[in-house]
Amino acid sequence: MRTDLGWRLDPAVTFLNHGSYGACPEPVLEAQRVLRDRMEAEPVRFLSVDLPGLLDAARREVAAFLGADPGGLAFVANATTGVNTVLRSLQFDAGDELLTDDHEYNATINAMRAVAEPVGARVVIARIPFPISAPGDALEAILAAVTPRTRLVMVSQVTSPTALILPVAELVAELDRRGIDTLVDGAHAPGMLPVDLDGLGAAYWTGNGHKWLCGPKGSAILWVRADRRERIHPLVVSHGANEPLTDRSRFRAEFDWMGTGDPTPSLALPAAIAWMASSEPDGGGWPSVMAANHGLAIAGRDRIAAALGVPPAAPDSMLGSMAALPVPGVEDEAGAEALRRGLELEDAIQVPIGGWPVRAARTAGDHGPEQILIRISAQRYNEPADYDRLAEALVRRLGRR
Repeated sequence: MRTDLGWRLDPAVTFLNHGSYGACPEPVLEAQRVLRDRMEAEPVRFLSVDLPGLLDAARREVAAFLGADPGGLAFVANATTGVNTVLRSLQFDAGDELLTDDHEYNATINAMRAVAEPVGARVVIARIPFPISAPGDALEAILAAVTPRTRLVMVSQVTSPTALILPVAELVAELDRRGIDTLVDGAHAPGMLPVDLDGLGAAYWTGNGHKWLCGPKGSAILWVRADRRERIHPLVVSHGANEPLTDRSRFRAEFDWMGTGDPTPSLALPAAIAWMASSEPDGGGWPSVMAANHGLAIAGRDRIAAALGVPPAAPDSMLGSMAALPVPGVEDEAGAEALRRGLELEDAIQVPIGGWPVRAARTAGDHGPEQILIRISAQRYNEPADYDRLAEALVRRLGRR
C-alpha cells in the first residue's frame, strides 16, 4: 500500500476493504477538526445561529457533485438510516408487496421486513444470477418479480455482497411507467460512479459520504424527488415539525435539526470532494479517481481469479471500484470467517469474505449461503502488489495453484 498520500491507514496492513467503512484522508479529518473546534469554542452560536447557513453551503456543494436539486437533499448518518427513513415514512397495507433482490444488503432487507410484516405486507426477493453475464439479466429478474401488488422496489446502485453495478436508470424508468416508486440504495455510488440524481429521477435515493467520497464516518445523503418530499419525515421528530417557515421548506426544517448532535461529518463533505479531486497528479479530478480505481479493481480481480482458478464473475462494465469472486473449497460461513480471520491476523490482509445471499435474502428452506464470496476494493492508496500479496496468501491457505 502507498503511505505517501495523506491516508491514516496502518501501513503494516494490506487494506483491501475500503468498501465496508471507507477511509478518511488526514486533510479531510483536519477540515472536520477545524469545524469541531469552532463548534466547541461557542456551541450555542455554532448550533443555533451558524449551522443553518453552514448546512445550506455544504448541501449546495454536495448536491452539485451528485447532480441533484439541493431542495431535496438531507444529511443523515448513513445509507441504512436513509433507507429506514423512507420506509418508516410510507404507509403499507395488508397484501402489499415490497420488492427487492438477493444481492441487497442484509440490514436494508431487515428494514423492509420490519415495516411490512406488522401490517400484513410482504417482502419479495427477486433472484439475480451470480456469476452474471450482462446488466439485462438483473433487469429481467427484477421486472419478472413485479406484480399488481408491488408498491415499492428497493435496489442497489452498486450491490454490497457482489459488487455489481445494477442498471438502475433503466429499472427506475420502467417502474415509473408502471406507476411504482423506486428506492435506490446508492450506498457505494458517490465517488465510485458518476451520479446524476435529477436525471435518474428515482423517488428516493440514499448514499454514503464515508465510503468512496472518503468523508468522515457519520456522513450520508438522503435525496427525495420533489413530488414525494411531503411524505418523508426523519426518524427523529424535533423542532422542525412545527417551526415557522420563512425561506425553508418543511422537509429542510425537519431534517436539518433532529436534536443536538455533531454535524461536522456532513459539513466536511465538501472538503472530501475537493481534496479527492485535487489529489490526482494528472489534474483529471474525480473522473481520473474513478477510472484509476476501476482499472485497479479489474486488475486485482483478474489476479485473484487466476489464483483461485475461477473465471471473472461479471463483465468489466458491471464493476466499479470493487469486485467479488467465489472462493472454491470454502463451503460455509464458519469456513469463510476462519479464512478471513487467518488473513487478517496472520497475513495482515484486511478483506471481506462471507456468504451470498445474505441471511435476510435467504428463504426458509435454505440451510446456508449458495456461495462464499471474497470482495476486493481498490482505492488510491492501493497498488498492484496488494493483490499479489492476497493472491499468494489465498494459494497458500486454500491449496490452489
